[in-house]
Amino acid sequence: MPSTLRTEITDAVGIITLSRAREYNTITPALRDELAEAIDALDRDPAAHVILLRAEGPAFCSGYGLDWATAAPREPRPGAPVWDSVQDMQMIGRFAETFMKLWYARKPTIAAVQGWCICGGTDMVLCADIIIAGESATFGYPPARVWGTPTTAMWVYRIGLEKAKRYLLTGDEIPAPKAAEIGLILEAVPDERLQEHAFAFARRMAMLPTNQLIMHKLLCNQTAENMGLASSRQLGVLFDGIARHTQEGLDFVKRSQEAGFRQAVRERDDPFEDYGSRKK
Repeated sequence: MPSTLRTEITDAVGIITLSRAREYNTITPALRDELAEAIDALDRDPAAHVILLRAEGPAFCSGYGLDWATAAPREPRPGAPVWDSVQDMQMIGRFAETFMKLWYARKPTIAAVQGWCICGGTDMVLCADIIIAGESATFGYPPARVWGTPTTAMWVYRIGLEKAKRYLLTGDEIPAPKAAEIGLILEAVPDERLQEHAFAFARRMAMLPTNQLIMHKLLCNQTAENMGLASSRQLGVLFDGIARHTQEGLDFVKRSQEAGFRQAVRERDDPFEDYGSRKK
């Protein structure tokens, strides 16, 4: 049985629910593998016309689990193997390939987002065809400030060149109403209505024949593919590894190991006064 999520099918809607609420549904290798299997299974199942991704707890996904992610990079030591960029690209590429299953699934994918959806959480959720969020949800990519790049590279394709630069060149947070205004997500709804609203929308979509859904999704997605989505993603995966092994990236990891990753993140975001570092 999966340990990070559960699945079900209701009224032709295949539902994937991330279930690591206590850990804010942070991304782990186990979640990666179980999510890949769940998406593939629902995409094959004729009983599911649409796939709805949602999460338990106060956060949809707060990014990669820094407890294991910061344990990987190390400063070069005499006699130790140097960083292998190709091996790193293959490692992080496995996560990107899983998230992109939301994009490449034949059936439409919808994400219902509450709370934090930041860092690697955006790598995942921006691959969904439709994103609906609770009004108090927050999006953003703060690793842009020191330690990473978006691996799935979906920002430009969702909000355009200038707005993508505006948020990736600062790492600023994006409240859900603003995310809807700029087109990062479809809409922001009252928090208490999020799950009901997202499911009702998915069920409405599931009323169409699956073949119609598949053709229209492919027709829309092909535009982004023609714009070079695949090559952008490859560059994002490569640059993410490079960014994590710059001097600033290694310093961030070292600080995380000395003071704890929560403190390192606070120090990263304190100058910007956002995310968890907002002044009272």
